[in-house]
Amino acid sequence: MSDTAKTTNIKITDSAQGYLTELLAKQNTDGIGVRIFVEHPGTPRAECCMSYSQPNEHNPDDLKLDYDTFTAYIDTPSIPYLEDAVIDYNKDRFGGQLTFRAPNSKVPKLGENASLEERINYVLSSEINPNLAAHGGNVQLVDLVHEEGVGITAVLKFGGGCQGCSAVDMTLKQGVEVSLKQQIPELTQVIDETDHTYTANAFYK
Repeated sequence: MSDTAKTTNIKITDSAQGYLTELLAKQNTDGIGVRIFVEHPGTPRAECCMSYSQPNEHNPDDLKLDYDTFTAYIDTPSIPYLEDAVIDYNKDRFGGQLTFRAPNSKVPKLGENASLEERINYVLSSEINPNLAAHGGNVQLVDLVHEEGVGITAVLKFGGGCQGCSAVDMTLKQGVEVSLKQQIPELTQVIDETDHTYTANAFYK
């Protein structure tokens, strides 16, 4: 199960392999496999998908994983979002269920040499934005300012239901700034760039 150009640590358990083998056998097509990919990767709408891969439809750019009884094809752009993913099959009294757990589908796992910007965006996407989404809001990194005597300042922009929200100052100071500084100690301060005069979408006023 290897490819000279690309690698993945996605795991298809023995029970899932058995289930997929039976499923593919019912298709009565020699050479048919499964294709694994992520739709809307790196966003809150990320969804892990699996489809049949017909013999004449294999994408040569896909990562090919050869199992004992079938072949799985991994969509190359989806590889970082499928890091640590597990496909499993659990039998129950109703038959069974195939489960697909991919903890990095919404936010890809950071590498050891990730930049400061990538690390900030990781925290925003994986921890902060899911909480702000409850109010239909979001926050994004606009700029990083390196100023002598001050340090590194992260400039953030709130959007959606957080834009024009009277609680933004409290949210920024108590939540976003604390979380970012805890995980990214080299950050000196966090400021909000959003123009709060527009209040039409605000959740609180």
